[in-house]
Amino acid sequence: MVVVKINKNLCKGCELCVPFCPHSSIEMSRSLNDYGLHTAYFKKGYPCNGCRDCAIMCPEAAIEIFHVQ
Repeated sequence: MVVVKINKNLCKGCELCVPFCPHSSIEMSRSLNDYGLHTAYFKKGYPCNGCRDCAIMCPEAAIEIFHVQ
């Protein structure tokens, strides 16, 4: 199983991660973080294959991917 964590206060809303998710499981939120920015979030119930493409593309290192058993 893969767990995706996106730190909303590190995310600057650049949207670079969104097109790199092969399952379209990441999108931008309507709510704002503490800095007044719309941030990325992982859609609940959507798949993640753990490819880490989103995390690699994030210039702020706001995305973490964990493989749990």
